[in-house]
Amino acid sequence: MSGYHVYVIELHRKVFNENRKFREANPQFNGMLECLYVGMTSRTPRERMEQHLTGARSKKGQDLSSAIVKKYGTFLRPSLYSHISPLRTREEALKAEKDLATQLRRQRYAVWFG
Repeated sequence: MSGYHVYVIELHRKVFNENRKFREANPQFNGMLECLYVGMTSRTPRERMEQHLTGARSKKGQDLSSAIVKKYGTFLRPSLYSHISPLRTREEALKAEKDLATQLRRQRYAVWFG
């Protein structure tokens, strides 16, 4: 698998009540759908999720995980991203990540990305 992949991780619903920034970023959320994290990676989505959950660090010691995913991540949601083919450039992947997050928010999911 080469290129960049967009992926979606379902978050535990507690994130909405416990994280003020997450709640403020999702005023459209009605509590019926799931809380999600949308990201992009040059690895497989499974490898990237493992990095988030284990708090992986780069060779220079930089934290590679999202604090929200590390604390609230539950599992991958391929049904929400499998329609997106691998992308050739990082810029294309960042745009696709933002577009998917925006689309999911319009559907009233609570979404964190970036």
